[in-house]
Amino acid sequence: MEIILLVILAVILPPAAVAVKRGAGTHLVISIILTLLAWVPGILHALYVIFSDKSTRPATA
Repeated sequence: MEIILLVILAVILPPAAVAVKRGAGTHLVISIILTLLAWVPGILHALYVIFSDKSTRPATA
C-alpha cells in the first residue's frame, strides 16, 4: 500500500515523493531540478528512487 501511495505522489509532485523516501539530500535536489526543467524526467527520477531502494520504509524526519 505504501508503494502505491508513493507512486501516486511521484506523479503528482515528484520531489515530495523523493523527500518521503530518501529525505533531504542529493536525490531531492536532482528531483527538484529535473521537475523544474521538465515534468516527465522528474517523475522518472522519483520512480527510480522509489523502486531502486531496497528498503520499503520511508525516511524518518
